[in-house]
Amino acid sequence: MAGKQGRAVTEDLASYRSSRGLVSTADPEVDKPIYRKPGFDGKITSLGHMEELISAFLKKTREAQGLSRADVAPMLGLSIPVYGRYERAFSKMTVTRMIHLCEILGFMPIDMIFEAAPHLWGRTSEEAEDCLTLARVLRRLPNGTTRDLIRLLQRMIPDDDDSDRGISDVAETVK
Repeated sequence: MAGKQGRAVTEDLASYRSSRGLVSTADPEVDKPIYRKPGFDGKITSLGHMEELISAFLKKTREAQGLSRADVAPMLGLSIPVYGRYERAFSKMTVTRMIHLCEILGFMPIDMIFEAAPHLWGRTSEEAEDCLTLARVLRRLPNGTTRDLIRLLQRMIPDDDDSDRGISDVAETVK
């Protein structure tokens, strides 16, 4: 019986991976095969390259604020060389560090993640850019307008589709 259950779990997992568009790949940073979603070009960006994209975003954002590494490091409770490791993709960033950087540099996590993995926001680069633009517009709207927009959008989505997007949870909050 254990063999049948094992096959069922394996088939369920294969179905799950397929439904998410995940493919098996090798990455220099991981010693076992991993599953990833290909980008718009059908290729998979390595984890190391994503770190480089995040680092470049961080540097560009800091410079756009007119801040030096010496300005930012102490606000994070870090030395300048330690902070510099994030901008050189030498150190991997934790989620809590990213949140702290969002607070200091004034960006949203979606902005940083988009730099490394835009394919998470759409099937094409144009669709992904549209989703990012919409997210940026939404965060600038007054609260009352946001609530009205949520109600409008909920009416536009078929009832059978909302469980996949977590919209039913939002509907209860907005009512």
